[in-house]
Amino acid sequence: MTRRRRSLVINGLLVVVLLGAGVAGYLVFFGSSGSAQPTAARTAAAANRDVSEVVTASGTVQSSFSAAASFGASGTVTEINVKVGDVVTKGQQLAKLDPAQAQLQVDIAQGNLNAALDKGTGTTALLTAYRQAQLALQQAKDALAATTLTAPGDGTITSVIGAVGQKVSSGNSSSTSSSTTSTTTASGFVVVTDLKNLVLHANVSESDVSKLKGDQAATVTVNAMQSQPIQAKVTQVDLTPTTANNVVQYGVTLTLTEPPAGLRPGQSASVEITVAGATNVLAVPAAAVQTAGGASSVAVLENGAETRRTVEIGVRGDQYVEIRSGLTAGEEVVLPPVTTSTGQNRTGQQQGGQFPGTGGQRNGGGFTGTGR
Repeated sequence: MTRRRRSLVINGLLVVVLLGAGVAGYLVFFGSSGSAQPTAARTAAAANRDVSEVVTASGTVQSSFSAAASFGASGTVTEINVKVGDVVTKGQQLAKLDPAQAQLQVDIAQGNLNAALDKGTGTTALLTAYRQAQLALQQAKDALAATTLTAPGDGTITSVIGAVGQKVSSGNSSSTSSSTTSTTTASGFVVVTDLKNLVLHANVSESDVSKLKGDQAATVTVNAMQSQPIQAKVTQVDLTPTTANNVVQYGVTLTLTEPPAGLRPGQSASVEITVAGATNVLAVPAAAVQTAGGASSVAVLENGAETRRTVEIGVRGDQYVEIRSGLTAGEEVVLPPVTTSTGQNRTGQQQGGQFPGTGGQRNGGGFTGTGR
């Protein structure tokens, strides 16, 4: 055999070997059938359902009323009539100072008024003296009344910082802090807190605040009572924001409906506020809807082929979107492909050492192909 013939034979063998390796690799990556299997689209059927849009936020349980009561007079504490945990009503006596000095001032002012009245009020000077005596008597009576500390509202005693025998000074009359407008903790000789009418104060992002309004329904989940969701309603949305770390948020107050026993101010919670809803409307999974330039569309599977179709949408929830026009019930919309780590699904990228487009039927995303 000539050298030229031997060279041709060797080259032919190399070609055969390379072709065999290529076929083997093809079979490994694309299956023993010798051809890539087509990837079925993942779809869901348009169907009637309830759709809702919610705004989520975190917050803190607070009392709708908390008041710090302090004496408006100076003196020595002689009585404390309540203890922490007692339930009181507005105007109920909480504590008392020694009234002797204040009573003496009332007696003196009363005597001065009687003397002024005996002199008459026939002249301007006498009338002025009489009116001054009247004013002095009223001021003395107010000082006497201030030796008794009363409850500024209905609630439960949550703090008592004074003690019998303690000397107090005047200047701090009872002050009120309402959690619907402030998160400041009240402090005083006695603190009264309404533990029955609790509210939730939460903060929402600036992008969501325009969706909120009064009386919107919400569901509150207290971290310490996650098995007991509480129904609530929006009662107030702050007009001015708070900014922390360049994040702008607005305060929202929600009234709790029938809060469970054991709920306490200060407990943290999360809330879902329903800002829009539609009942028994045609809807598709939110993942199927694409919106660009103010127009929305979906890919519809027709006779095995995908067709892009413009639709009019309504309520847009996290899971489903209302379709007002452009689709009919039962039509199959195409969902985006999903990526898994099992090597079964491919989305156009080489994964796990396999070529794209070789996986099985796409599935997942929480839908079973019916969209229901």
